Amino acid sequence: MFGNNVSFSINKTRRRFNVNLSKKRFYIPEEDRWVTLKVSAKALKSINKKGISAVLKEAKAQGLVK
Repeated sequence: MFGNNVSFSINKTRRRFNVNLSKKRFYIPEEDRWVTLKVSAKALKSINKKGISAVLKEAKAQGLVK
C-alpha cells in the first residue's frame, strides 16, 4: 500500500506501508519437527490464540499450505 508522509509544513512525500513480517520457529508436535515461518503480526496473534496445529489445519483446508 502507498501513501504520503505529511510534514508540519504540509509537504507530502511518498511512502510505503509494508507488512509487519517476522521470522519465527514453531514446533509441530504431530509431525515432531520444527518449522521456520515468516508470519505477520496478525498471524502470530492467531497462532498464539488457536495453536499452530489448528492454524495449519485451517490453512490446508483453504489451500494455502501443501
